[in-house]
Amino acid sequence: MRQLFEDELNELHVRFSEMGMMVNEAIFKSVKAFINHDKELAREVIREDKHINEREVELEKHSFEMIALQQPVTTDLRMIVTIMKASSDLERMGDHAVSIAKSTIRVKGETRIPGVEKEIADMSAAVKAMVEQVLDAYVKEDDKRARAIAEEDHGINDFSNEIYERCVAEMQREPDTVVGAMDYMFVSSYLERIGDYVTNICEWIVYLKTGKLLELNSNATEDEF
Repeated sequence: MRQLFEDELNELHVRFSEMGMMVNEAIFKSVKAFINHDKELAREVIREDKHINEREVELEKHSFEMIALQQPVTTDLRMIVTIMKASSDLERMGDHAVSIAKSTIRVKGETRIPGVEKEIADMSAAVKAMVEQVLDAYVKEDDKRARAIAEEDHGINDFSNEIYERCVAEMQREPDTVVGAMDYMFVSSYLERIGDYVTNICEWIVYLKTGKLLELNSNATEDEF
């Protein structure tokens, strides 16, 4: 019976990791579509989001079933709870990738601002790296690395602030760029939110390893779950 439970837990773990890769691919494609004005690639991101949503529902359902039927011990329960909560964060990250894709479809090419697009490309590369790192930290249950990854979110916020300031300056200089600049600000805010969800997953990795729930990037005190 124990072996069967461990096999199911391992399968849950693998399916979550696969979901993480699906989400990271969606983020990459959505920003690539936005920068390259590729509306067909953007539509692909939107179509494929249903698979991410289905995976999140599947993981949640399986997690509840394992808790109800297997009555896992504390360490196993932490793994199941971590997967259930972190998969919800991944699903929301996928939603933001869809929002970026929708911006690609909506914006006209003549409203583009190349200098700001370079900033968004750099920001998206930093976000993608964070997602890859947090998935690796999850696999290795590396809470120290998770804490370090969460600190990188400050850099993502700096990107967002810089893009906002450049867009405002461009709108003041050239009113015809208002529509495009607004979309750049939206896209940077979506990327910033993805960074926030990465931080959430970092918090669940710390919980998985230590049994403590805490808010990273803050002065919050640690509490036992």
